[in-house]
Amino acid sequence: MTDLLPHIVILLFAASVLAGFIDSIAGGGGLIAIPAMLLAGIPPLEALGTNKLSAQFGAASATLSYARKGHVRLSEQYPMALMAVGGGALGALAAAFVPPDYLRAIMPVMLIAIGLYFAFKPSLGDADSKRRMRPFIFGLSIVPLIGFYDGIFGPGTGSFFMLAFVLLAGFGLLKATAHTKLLNLGSNFGAFLVFVVTGSILWKLGVLMAIGQIIGAQIGSRLAMKNGAKLIRPLLVVSCLAMAARLLIDPANPLRLALGL
Repeated sequence: MTDLLPHIVILLFAASVLAGFIDSIAGGGGLIAIPAMLLAGIPPLEALGTNKLSAQFGAASATLSYARKGHVRLSEQYPMALMAVGGGALGALAAAFVPPDYLRAIMPVMLIAIGLYFAFKPSLGDADSKRRMRPFIFGLSIVPLIGFYDGIFGPGTGSFFMLAFVLLAGFGLLKATAHTKLLNLGSNFGAFLVFVVTGSILWKLGVLMAIGQIIGAQIGSRLAMKNGAKLIRPLLVVSCLAMAARLLIDPANPLRLALGL
């Protein structure tokens, strides 16, 4: 961090506050924090590792806020969180061997589909609906799978957790948001452990951005609990479409190249 100019550090801190705010409600904070670090001249691997350090503090802060108000029972959700930790760690280990081009190509399409689902599904609200998968099966299959994706790539992880909780677990939007933050914490922590071993973390900058993430997460989680689906739903739609657009504007995106854009 000593190589960064003071105004760059301030801008990165501001970006982390915004990332924590967005992430605590709809997910997608990584697409704010990581590009900000890349623009500051931080190498990609260090940007990813440093983001995992700061993002887990934002996720933990939001999780505790939701837990204090009873929207998630931590004692009942530890097994799922541990599965997310394992998935995130395995994903981070696999990142060096799996070509990311396939994920870059398919992710925008999936994010647009998720955004449209939440935009046009009229019955979505804060009330729970019919559960389509037992919690045990959900925890053994869906949770580590999304956690693996978080470790290997990352963008849209919160949206995928949200969709899974709403469609398969039958959660209302506020409850799904609260549980998503806990599992995000798990997958972030799992990937973070791998980045620690590989030495890919800028610790001073990561701690500073972690403080920003905590501030943003506190503001965002409180607004989410106050406004419920009225805030979560539109922000989730905007977040999904913004993440898809961000991935598509990458000149190296295979889908963009295939479409001749």
